[in-house]
Amino acid sequence: MKTRAHIIEFIQKQKTSFVASIDEEGFPNVKAMFAPRKIDGNCFYFSTNTSSMRSRQYMKNQKASIYFYTRGRFRYEGLMLIGTMEVLQDEEIKKEIWQLGDTMYYKQGVNDPDYCVLKFTAQRGRYYCDLKTESFQIEDLH
Repeated sequence: MKTRAHIIEFIQKQKTSFVASIDEEGFPNVKAMFAPRKIDGNCFYFSTNTSSMRSRQYMKNQKASIYFYTRGRFRYEGLMLIGTMEVLQDEEIKKEIWQLGDTMYYKQGVNDPDYCVLKFTAQRGRYYCDLKTESFQIEDLH
């Protein structure tokens, strides 16, 4: 099994992440997003619109997963984390992950009511590399 450090390093190299939510009928919905802006332990922070379908789904059902991958010519590496997603409106975390170009999406700046933070808390995962798949619990990582 890979170490926590390897997993974090792998995620930090990615530009894109895939996030999954559950819709009102119980079906999974997947969306590509920018990579997390902050990683703290087993928590991953993303920025998004408060009015988005995904935010509304997480407000109703916090079950979520996130996925990252790298595909080379001869090697594919993928990581899925399963856990919960919270929609945060806390001013402190919004300011912390705010980036200069965000005004393109949120015209009123960091205090724009349509700007929120998604906080994903990982509980377990699956890692794939070199034709091998491993399942793991987050607390088992060192």
